[in-house]
Amino acid sequence: MGEALTIYGDPGSGNCLKVKWVAAHLGIPALWRDVDVPGGGTRRPEFLALNPAGRVPIVVLSDGTVLSESNAIIVYLAEGSALVPAEALPRARMLQWMFWEQYSHEPYIAVRRYQLHYLARSPEDLDPKLAERGADALRLMERTLARSAFMVGDTLTLADVALVAYTRMAHEGGYDLADYPAIRAWVERVEDGLGIGPYAGPA
Repeated sequence: MGEALTIYGDPGSGNCLKVKWVAAHLGIPALWRDVDVPGGGTRRPEFLALNPAGRVPIVVLSDGTVLSESNAIIVYLAEGSALVPAEALPRARMLQWMFWEQYSHEPYIAVRRYQLHYLARSPEDLDPKLAERGADALRLMERTLARSAFMVGDTLTLADVALVAYTRMAHEGGYDLADYPAIRAWVERVEDGLGIGPYAGPA
């Protein structure tokens, strides 16, 4: 990956930031191209020509190959690095949390944040299952992180990258992280490990 790849993403999207963080952390040359998702940027013909699914992030490799889906992208970028455990079981645990993040975490915490922050909807107008299931996800993380420094033992992995993206924004979705001390301490550890600094607010 000597030549620069291009990341197409929205700077307000945790899914897009994951890719940016991993590339920067691993010293992978990358160009960032803003895509205004709320403004319809993913529906424009030039973007759909790259990703017919109409979703960010995507990366375009130096040979023109396009790769989509945030967790697939970061696994590709981090192959052979310390962010991916070398042993089979820890690696499987990492993937377990990454699959869980997209199925049981992001659809509630990120979606509720989007509805409240970007669409300016009232909490009373939202499906209450978003709040309930998001809280379920945070409680599971809290229990896990009460036993270990990171999601997979004592080492920073892609599982932490995947989960920290929207967890550190969870307050914008109406979740109070003051209730989750282990998560708050973990967020700081991951931010320090990735060198991204604390969350400075919505884009």
